[in-house]
Amino acid sequence: MSQNLTTGSVFDDLELDPGKAEQLKIKAALFDSIVAYINENELTQEKAAEVMGVQRSRLADVCRGKMSGFTIDALVSMTARAGLHPLKIAA
Repeated sequence: MSQNLTTGSVFDDLELDPGKAEQLKIKAALFDSIVAYINENELTQEKAAEVMGVQRSRLADVCRGKMSGFTIDALVSMTARAGLHPLKIAA
């Protein structure tokens, strides 16, 4: 079995365009912060969706890690509504 060294980010390892890789890293950080917020506050998806101003089905997609339906703008809005300071998350 051969071993491959990683750069520390799967998005960098996929050899994507650097801009696309950075976008995916930001999305992943925002997704992680939303899921952590839900878990730390012991919220139902319904309550978290209400706080973040989205439908519960959209929040369920975040919890499942389904990135393809989300823009960074939408994720920033969701985290900001929950008081999560998206600029700090993305940094």
